[in-house]
Amino acid sequence: MPKNLRIKSARAALDLSQKDLACAVGVTRQTINAIEKGDYNPTINLCIRICRILGKTLDELFWDESEHAYMEEK
Repeated sequence: MPKNLRIKSARAALDLSQKDLACAVGVTRQTINAIEKGDYNPTINLCIRICRILGKTLDELFWDESEHAYMEEK
């Protein structure tokens, strides 16, 4: 799973720490760190909560263009 730099960037743009985002969505700072590093695949409900706090859509934060291109080739 690739790193999710889009979450990190959106979080930083709002001047939120990992701990701030974690508290806002109801998880630990370690969970946010693992998502950003690509070590943890969050549930759709957690993805939605993250999007709401960061003011982004699911596509903006979680859509992987390379995976989409691969699926279209099949």
